[in-house]
Amino acid sequence: MVKYQEATQEATQEATREAALDRTFAALADPTRRALLARLSDQRDLSVSELAQPFAMSLPAVMKHLDVLSGAGLVTRSKTGRTVACRLSAAPMEEAMQWLTHYQRFWSEQLDRLAAFVEEEACPPDPVSRSSAVSTRRPRKSTAPGRNRRK
Repeated sequence: MVKYQEATQEATQEATREAALDRTFAALADPTRRALLARLSDQRDLSVSELAQPFAMSLPAVMKHLDVLSGAGLVTRSKTGRTVACRLSAAPMEEAMQWLTHYQRFWSEQLDRLAAFVEEEACPPDPVSRSSAVSTRRPRKSTAPGRNRRK
């Protein structure tokens, strides 16, 4: 019973991690959201209006992008009076980088193996290869080429 509960708990935790990773990559998929994150990485705290200033879109549209980033845990917001300040939260990106690093190692190993395979001599040269053998001509047909007539 205890093993079943532990397995269930591990599966739940893994599903939660995968869902968080899905939200992170979905949030990072949009170029506007990546630009918002870049601005937040340059300046620590920005108000929503300061953050939206260089973008040619309405404030509600920027707020929707911030909602997605906040839902993924990439941005935290704090309200002081009427001003909402945004701050970058790097923890979800660190988890995404760990996931990417795992696959980078996998593909690096695979590509290293492929390079080693290509560089090594796969087959030693055969002393009598087909290309060096003398070719023989086909025997001629008994009739001359062209149209055959029967009478």
